Amino acid sequence: MSIDPRTYAPNAIFIKSAPKLEIAPEPDRPEFAFIGRSNVGKSSLMNSLLSKKLAQTSGTPGKTQLLNYFALRHTYWVDLPGYGYAKAGKSLRESFAELITSYMEGRKAVVCVLVLLDIRHEPQRIDVEFMEYLMEKQVPFAMVFTKADKLAPTKVNAVVAAYQNEMLKTWLGLPAVFATSAEKNTGKKELLAFLEELEATALASGEFTPGPLLLPAKAVRLAEKRSA
Repeated sequence: MSIDPRTYAPNAIFIKSAPKLEIAPEPDRPEFAFIGRSNVGKSSLMNSLLSKKLAQTSGTPGKTQLLNYFALRHTYWVDLPGYGYAKAGKSLRESFAELITSYMEGRKAVVCVLVLLDIRHEPQRIDVEFMEYLMEKQVPFAMVFTKADKLAPTKVNAVVAAYQNEMLKTWLGLPAVFATSAEKNTGKKELLAFLEELEATALASGEFTPGPLLLPAKAVRLAEKRSA
């Protein structure tokens, strides 16, 4: 499938931030959710994929605390809170866990969860356990390694293989895997092609019939400010 990463979603726009699932946008279009440990480079990767600064980046881990919705093409992209932020207070960590759990188990529009993994580290128990949770709940997901530019290709392959070997200890199969770099745009074209194929399949299934996206003026002004 031919993809031009520069023009994948020129009209991507921020819609809203939801502190709970009940006030998220209507699930009338396929959703791709982005999640990972705090400071994994989630917002940077999303901005790289969109070729515009839409998701808010921060040097402070754990800043994302809401379900942040972006509309593009015929889908929603959802920026989820990071998990495993040790410095967050107990009540805050619990609220993160509750929000993530309610989304994963209650949002039927989810087509794929993109689990972001820092390629600089060997398999982390918290990442493996989170992916095992998705498997148990039958939530479709892909493994997206970030910061691939920080390692030599041989080391990238070694870390990916280590994760796969760890997962195959208990699983019969493996999800799709991508090695990416927001800084160098590594893996961008391949990941966008994957998402485009999933989007087309979901829309062809007849489960989604998204109409025109009605944007409140506040959302439009905010999107214009973010992209300025």
